[in-house]
Amino acid sequence: MGIHIIDLSIFVLYLLFMLGIGFYFLRRNKSNEDYFVGGRSMSAGHIGLSVVATDVGGGFSIGLGGLGFAMGLSGSWMLFTGLIGAWLSAVILIPKVYPIAKKHRFLTFPETLSFHYNTKVAMVAGVISLIGYIGFTSSQILAGAKLASATFPTISIQNAALIMGVIAVVYTVIGGIKAVIYTDTIQWIILMVGLIFIGIPISYVKIGGWESIQSSIPSEMLSLTNITFTQFFNWLITIVPIWFVGMTLYQRIYACKDADTAKKAWRVAGLFEWPVMAFMGVALGLFARVAFEQGMFAELGFTPGVKLDAELGLPLLLSNILPIGLMGLMMSAYFSAIMSTADSCLMAASGNLITDVLNFFRKGERKNPIRQSQLITLAIGVVAIGLATVMQSVLDLMLYSYAFMVSGLLVPVIGTLVCKKPSPTAALAAMILGGSTTLALILSGVNLPFKLDANFYGITVSAVTFILVQNIKRT
Repeated sequence: MGIHIIDLSIFVLYLLFMLGIGFYFLRRNKSNEDYFVGGRSMSAGHIGLSVVATDVGGGFSIGLGGLGFAMGLSGSWMLFTGLIGAWLSAVILIPKVYPIAKKHRFLTFPETLSFHYNTKVAMVAGVISLIGYIGFTSSQILAGAKLASATFPTISIQNAALIMGVIAVVYTVIGGIKAVIYTDTIQWIILMVGLIFIGIPISYVKIGGWESIQSSIPSEMLSLTNITFTQFFNWLITIVPIWFVGMTLYQRIYACKDADTAKKAWRVAGLFEWPVMAFMGVALGLFARVAFEQGMFAELGFTPGVKLDAELGLPLLLSNILPIGLMGLMMSAYFSAIMSTADSCLMAASGNLITDVLNFFRKGERKNPIRQSQLITLAIGVVAIGLATVMQSVLDLMLYSYAFMVSGLLVPVIGTLVCKKPSPTAALAAMILGGSTTLALILSGVNLPFKLDANFYGITVSAVTFILVQNIKRT
């Protein structure tokens, strides 16, 4: 199965348009403050759409489709945790962080930790954030690869990862945060239009409507209770805290023109996550499951009863049902989601490496900071592409990256919010032991008690460590 020249032309024109926006802002970046935080002058509308486009990007779009395919409407609860995280962050974090960041001209999340602790804490946080965002970038590239591979069956997922990765990385390298935020707005609108007016209605009709849905899948897939408490709790402790430690989110807080703008943007982002994107994403995955059970993918070798990667269900559905022209638009819509997250994560990773890690060891001024930022972004992108070619699950890779960052960084951030004089030693110990505990448990593959996520144990170790060392230092 190939793709029609009209669809391919639409997709290529979309890519060229996005690259054009990147080049437009490339010429307007005069400093690292322009490159990383957009001159601190962005509006709530653009920031809010950029936040949700980044958080609910291609990984969650394809991942949500996989959840809808596997468990039905209950998969929407994953993004309910995003709503909780966004609104808690607006109430608790932004009022504390924004005034300090504006006064001291912060560019990165770890610089906030440097203010409350010291530069060594910021450097370690930068390393943890860097590693996490490389993994997160890889998940977006893998999401694009799965979409491309399902659309062009002659291309393997590994080769598709190389193609998608190169396009996303090149786009990211040439733009700064303004290009990222403005293109995120456009990309999110493209995704919403694609889902609401193309993907969902056409899929619904093609699979036969409500009666076919009811007769093709188990009834529990149409319920919101097809989920265990443990599963929801694991999502909760992984996704809610990222709103307090995510470098991409701090960059957007810093880019707002004032604290009220940031809080408004976060409230908007939360509502777009749940219920808007949550139910649209899992509904399309659910439709893909119905199509699979009806034998719609049989010509591709996926007959009912044959094992199918849940995350391939949605791309297979779209490639089978959409007429000429609309397939190109939907490909652009989903690739929009992928790029809107990949570019932000690469920007975050390069900011961490330059501002928090390299500057800790380097003496003297940089001669060409923007060019250096672009080269470092390129290098990180190459690493992310390599990682994407060896991973299988988009959602797993995303959640592993989340878990590693959260378990290492959440407790020190909470320490800045509740302690008058938080101990740098306590923060360092909490970051190292928390992050390494989660990573060790994930890599070991052991069956953990109560089926709780490794992140739960990492956060627990981090919290106990912080409290013990903080109290010892106080005495």
